[in-house]
Amino acid sequence: MHQGTKALEERLDRFIRDRLEPAIYRDPIPLSIQAWQAPREPVPFAFATEQKFDEVSLGWRFGRAWSTIWLKVSGAVPQDWKSEQEDSHAAEIVIDFGYNTSRSGFQAEALAYDLSGVPIKAIAPKNSWLPWSYADKTVEFFLEVAANPDVAGEYTFEPTALGDWDTASEAPLYELKKLHLARRDIQVWELAQDVWTLRGLMLALPAENTRRHLIARALEDMLDAIDPNDVSNSAIEARAKLTDVLNAPANFSSHRIIATGHAHIDSAWLWPIRETVRKCARTFSNVLSLMDEYEDFVFSASSAQHYKWIKEHYPIVFAGIQEKVKAGQWKPVGGMWVECDGNLPGSEAMVRQFVYGQKFFRENFGLQAKEAWLPDSFGYSGSLPQIVRQSAITSFLSQKMSWNQVNRMPHHTFWWEGIDGTRVFTHFPPVDSYISEISGAELAHAEANFSDKGRSTISLVPFGWGDGGGGPTREMIAAARRTGDLEGSPKVKMGSADEFFDQAKAENDNLPVWRGEMYLELHRGVLTTQHRTKHGNRRNEALLREAELWASYATIKLGAAYPSEKLAEIWESILLMQFHDILPGTAIAWVYKEVENRHAQITQELRDIIDSSLKLLANDSSGATASLMRANSTPSSKHNLQALSIGQLENQAKPASISEAKDQVVLDNGILRVSVDRTGRITSLVSISNNRDAIAEGIPANEFQLHNDTPTRWDAWDIDENYRNTKQVLDRVDEFHSRLEDGCAVIETKRHIASPGRPRSTIVQTLRLEPGSNALDIGVEVDWHESEKFLKLAFPIDIHAEEVAAETQFGFVKRPTHVNTSWDFARFETSQHKYLFLEERDWGVAFANDSTYGFDVQRTTESNGATVTNVRFSLLRAPKFPDPEADQGSHSMRFKIRPTATIQDAVHLGYELNTPAIEVLGNRPVEPLVTSAASQVIVETVKLAEDASGDLIVRLYESTGGRCSSLISFAGSASSISLTDFLEAPVSVETTSGDSINLEFRPFQVVTLRVAGLKIG
Repeated sequence: MHQGTKALEERLDRFIRDRLEPAIYRDPIPLSIQAWQAPREPVPFAFATEQKFDEVSLGWRFGRAWSTIWLKVSGAVPQDWKSEQEDSHAAEIVIDFGYNTSRSGFQAEALAYDLSGVPIKAIAPKNSWLPWSYADKTVEFFLEVAANPDVAGEYTFEPTALGDWDTASEAPLYELKKLHLARRDIQVWELAQDVWTLRGLMLALPAENTRRHLIARALEDMLDAIDPNDVSNSAIEARAKLTDVLNAPANFSSHRIIATGHAHIDSAWLWPIRETVRKCARTFSNVLSLMDEYEDFVFSASSAQHYKWIKEHYPIVFAGIQEKVKAGQWKPVGGMWVECDGNLPGSEAMVRQFVYGQKFFRENFGLQAKEAWLPDSFGYSGSLPQIVRQSAITSFLSQKMSWNQVNRMPHHTFWWEGIDGTRVFTHFPPVDSYISEISGAELAHAEANFSDKGRSTISLVPFGWGDGGGGPTREMIAAARRTGDLEGSPKVKMGSADEFFDQAKAENDNLPVWRGEMYLELHRGVLTTQHRTKHGNRRNEALLREAELWASYATIKLGAAYPSEKLAEIWESILLMQFHDILPGTAIAWVYKEVENRHAQITQELRDIIDSSLKLLANDSSGATASLMRANSTPSSKHNLQALSIGQLENQAKPASISEAKDQVVLDNGILRVSVDRTGRITSLVSISNNRDAIAEGIPANEFQLHNDTPTRWDAWDIDENYRNTKQVLDRVDEFHSRLEDGCAVIETKRHIASPGRPRSTIVQTLRLEPGSNALDIGVEVDWHESEKFLKLAFPIDIHAEEVAAETQFGFVKRPTHVNTSWDFARFETSQHKYLFLEERDWGVAFANDSTYGFDVQRTTESNGATVTNVRFSLLRAPKFPDPEADQGSHSMRFKIRPTATIQDAVHLGYELNTPAIEVLGNRPVEPLVTSAASQVIVETVKLAEDASGDLIVRLYESTGGRCSSLISFAGSASSISLTDFLEAPVSVETTSGDSINLEFRPFQVVTLRVAGLKIG
C-alpha cells in the first residue's frame, strides 16, 4: 500500500467543508427581527430598549462604520424539542452578519442581553452562536451590534478613511445573513473536534513518521464509516474509528504545556477607546459563559483599566468576574494599569502602571499579580526587572521578541537582569503567539522551537482570539482536552500562568541570564510616529512630578487639601494613553484626536494644581510685599536657587554677544562660543575653558536631513534600514536673523520644504545662548505636510565614542556606536528619554530633548584618522497607515547641547530642559522639602501615600551607574522614616526618626521612603 497522505488530506478537507461542518446544525427555525439605529455613540441597554424598533428581514444591509444597531429578536422553541434531547442536540441561536470568517475579529461584533439587561454572550466571526434552553419555549433577547469596520483588511497597509467617524463612508458594511434558532448535533460537533485535532497533528508530524500514518489510516477509516448523506446518525460509529489514535498516550519525555485562556485586548488600536470598553464586555461575557460549562478552564486577563471599565459600565459582568476569581478560574495577571509600551513611559509613569494596577487588583479581587504580562509591547527597557520586582512581581512574560528581524533571542526561559543587577524569572512562550487556538501546528512549533530543552520541559501557551478581543472558544477547550495526553503531541493541561511559573522555577532555577534591554528588531518607527502625543506625554509626566511635589508640600506644611482624587484621575488617563498602540503612534486617527485633546486638558489641570500650591507656599499672612520668585522643581540648583525650592534666581552673568566673522555668526557668553553659518548649521561649538571644539572640522552640525520613508510593511510601526539610501540635506534657508534678546544671543532661521503635490512644510529654528549657560538651547517649530518622509537633525561630534549612553527609566543604557555584530547592526534606531551622552576619556557631550525619543548614531573616520560620532535625532515621520494624516500640522520640540559634560551633567540637563523654573508671586522663599547630599542621587518623586495616611512618599535613584551614599534630609522632623517597595509596603522592620536618613545606593538602585509624622516648623 502506498504511504502518501496527500490524497487523504484533500478528501478529508472536502468532507469537512461539504459534509461535516454543514451537519453540525440542523432544524433551523426562523426568528422575528426588529432593529433600531443608535445615534453616533453607544447608549445604555435601558435607553436602547425603550426605543421604537422596525421590522427587518434576512438580507437587510446595515451598519455604516462605527455605528451601533440594536436588534430585538423573538420567536418560539418548537413544542417537539424536548429537554431530554439537550444532551444530544443543544438549542442555539446561529448568527451571521456577513463577515469574513477567516479572521476572528476586526469586524461586526455583538453582545446579547436577556430582557432584564443581563449580558448572555458575545457574537464574533469565529464564535457566532448563543445558547438557549429547551425549557424556555419563548425566544426573546436583544443584540447590541457594533458595526466596526475592518480597518486593516488584508494588511496591505493602504491608506484608509475608515479610521475616523468623520472620514468613514456612510455606506452599510454588513448584511444580516443568518439569525435563526437551530439544534447543534453534539456528536457531529465532537467528531469535528476529533478531526480538527488529529488532522492538525498529522500535518505537523514529519512525512516519514509512523504516528502520522497511523492517524491518516484512522481518519481514512472514519471517512469510510461515515454516511455522507446522514452524518448525524453515523457520527458515533465514525468517532469510534478514531478512538485508538486519540487514546494513544504521549511519550514520557514529551514537552509539557500549560495552556491558559487569554484574550489580548488592545486598549485602542484599529478602533477608538470607547469601543475597547465594549470589546472587554463582549470578551469577558464569553469567558464567564465558558467557565460555567467547563470547570477546568482557566482564564488569564491583564489590565486594571479594562476591569475598571467593566466595573463601571457592566456591574453584573464584573460581579461574575469576582466570583470566578474567588473560585480560581479567573486569574488577573500583569499587575499593570494597561499593557503599556516597554520603552517610552518615564520612570515614575512605569512605576505607577504597577502601583495603580496592583492597587485595583487588591481592592477588587483581594490579590496582587505575581507576573508582569507584556506579550505585545515593542521591546523592553533594561529598567523593567527592578521595577517589576519592586512591585511584588516575581516573573515576566512576553513573546514579542520572536518578531526580531535579524537575531533570534537565545532562550525561552531565563533570568533577565536589569541595569541595576536585579533579576526576574522570564518566559517567552515558544509557541510564538498570544492568540493560539491550540492547533497541531502551534503545538508542534512550541516543542520544536523551545530553545531550553534539557534544562526545562515546560512552556506556556496563551490561547484565545485576541488583539481585538474575543478570547477562548469551546473549540479551543476541546482541543486542549484532546491533547492532554496524545501521542505525537506535547502534553497540554489547562491552567494558570502562576501554575506554569511555579513548575518552571521548581524544575530549574539555574538558568541562563540575559542582561540589559531587550531590543525589538522591528517597529523602530514607534519611537517617532505621532509626535504630538509623545510631546503631550513627556510634558504631562513632568507636570505630574511638579504637581505632586508642590501639593504634598502645601499639605504637610500648611494643611492644604491634597488633590488625591484629581491626581489619581489624571494618572489613570496618562497610564491608559501609554498603552502600546497609543503612545507609540500606531492607532487610528480617532484615537489621536481624543488623546491630544486629553493631554491638553490634563496640562491645564496640572498647571492649576501647581499654581494654587505654589501660591499657598510662597505667601504668608504677614502682608509683606510680593515679588517675582521662581519654583525650581529640578533635582539640581540653578543660579543659586536650590533644587526643589522656591526663591530668587540670581543670574548675574554678563549678557551674551553676537559678532560676525566672514560667513559666520558667532554667539558668545564667556562659557561657550558658537559659530553658525548662513544656512543655520553649527560649524563650531567651543568650550572656552579648555578651548575644545565639539564639532568636527568641516562637518557642520545642526543639519536637517530628509529621507524617503516607505517601509515594506507596518507603516506607522516600521523604519526599514534602507531609508538611509536616500537623503536630502535641507541646506537652504529662506530667512536668517540674529539678535540680542533679554541678554541672550539668538539666531533664527526659516526654511521651506517643497515636495511635489504637497502643501509646503516650514521649519523655524531658534538657537539661543543664555547668559551664564553652559548649554546651547535649540528650538524647532515645524508646520509639517510631508508624506512618507523622515526628518532627522544631525550633530556630527568630534568624539571617538565607543558607545552612547541614552536615558531610560531610572538610569541609562549604553549601546555600541559600531556595527561589529548582527546585534549591533540591527539597532539602527534606538530609544532615549530626556538625555543622551557620549564621551572620550574625561571629556563628553550631553544632549537633552523635550519630546524626541528616537535617534541613531553612526561613526565615520576622517582622512586624518579622527573618528566622528554622528548623532541624529528623529524629529518627524509621515506614515499613511493606519492614520493617513499622521503627524500633519504643527509641532514644537527643544534640545540642549552641552560640551565638556559628564554623565551627571547630562542627567541634570535633561531635568533642566523638561522642568523649567516656574514664576510665582510670593513674599517668602521656601526651602526644599527633601534634599539629597549626593548630586548623583535624584529625588524623582515626592507625593503623599496611596493609603490616604498623610505619610510622605519619596522615591530616589542613583543616576550615574556608580555606588554611593547620600544623606537624605527633610524640612522638618519625622516620627518614622522607613523603606518600602513601589507599592508602599514595608521592605524592612527597621525604621528611624528625625530629619534625615543616610542611604547606600548601588548603581541605578531605586529607593522609596515612607516618611510619617513629618512636622515642619
